[in-house]
Amino acid sequence: MRKTVIRPGDILLLLTPKDRSPEIVEWLGCLALADRGLAVTADKKVWLAIGLFAAAVLAASVGLIYLPVTLGIVVVGYVLFGILPLSELYSHIEWPVVVLLGSMIPLGAALETSGGTELIASSLVGLTQGWPAWAVLTVLMVVTMTLSDVLNNTATAIVAAPVGIEMAQSLGVSPDPFLMAVAVAASCAFLTPIGHKNNTLILGPGGYRFSDYWPMGLPLEILVIAVSIPAILVFWPL
Repeated sequence: MRKTVIRPGDILLLLTPKDRSPEIVEWLGCLALADRGLAVTADKKVWLAIGLFAAAVLAASVGLIYLPVTLGIVVVGYVLFGILPLSELYSHIEWPVVVLLGSMIPLGAALETSGGTELIASSLVGLTQGWPAWAVLTVLMVVTMTLSDVLNNTATAIVAAPVGIEMAQSLGVSPDPFLMAVAVAASCAFLTPIGHKNNTLILGPGGYRFSDYWPMGLPLEILVIAVSIPAILVFWPL
């Protein structure tokens, strides 16, 4: 909204507390339209929409059907039950997100197949030579999180897990805390909209830019590392 230019004659749909509506309308310098009893939400279809989506997530969670397939079935169900008009189906697709994913997924695959991740692994082992175990664990989490911001989290875990095991062997300690560090860090892709499907889903509807993920994502990743390192060392001792 802060980037939207409002011109005379434009109609705004605002959601405000009832007791503050006159104050907000006056502050905006707008003229309130007469109440016509219109409902923005089709209440009769709300629970149907929620139920279909919840059933799809549940079916994918228990392994009955692959998540992209079940979400596609939900879209078809929305159209069949009139929740989403067929005429609006294409207009609701965030095409910039589709193009973004199509561009960045091959980049992640290229990094993996070209040996870039192996180069990172060998450099990481050499860099942390002689460091204490907790410092090596921290570096492993930071690097894994960075990879997960570009690669798929599953691919990141597959790539980083052998690195963690090699680090543990070089230190002569149990590999369990290193594998747990990889598991946690691979799931913490908060710095880019391509790190995880959830990040991508909110990119279009939220009106976010690529750089908007850093202000919240970076402190969150630092917090995850600060909490995870002591917890991992307690529950999975070296």
